[in-house]
Amino acid sequence: MDTWLVVLIGAVIVFMAYRAMSPAKGVKSISTDDLKSQLKSKDKQFIDVRTPGEFKSNRIKEFKNIPLNELPGRVSEIDKNKETYVICQSGMRSSKAASILNKNGFINVINVKGGMGSYRS
Repeated sequence: MDTWLVVLIGAVIVFMAYRAMSPAKGVKSISTDDLKSQLKSKDKQFIDVRTPGEFKSNRIKEFKNIPLNELPGRVSEIDKNKETYVICQSGMRSSKAASILNKNGFINVINVKGGMGSYRS
């Protein structure tokens, strides 16, 4: 009986971790290599949700810094009609940010998988 309870709790934890790391429905993902070909486009916007300190120490010049904890209050600064690319350090915060944008009516949101940790200029 105790073994089944441990297995059930483990399965719930794995499921919750998977859900937390998966972008919301309607959110696409792109690799950092594929991101490079998108950076020169004027009809797209790029949001970095890392802290100001992280952003200052290592950034991609096309990205605007809006930290994840400020994003809900600053959604109005982002154009809902433009394709929106979101990045962080690893892909976790950007996935959460993509979900926030999606819930606020953004229909073309792209999460950068691997984040700045896997980006090489």
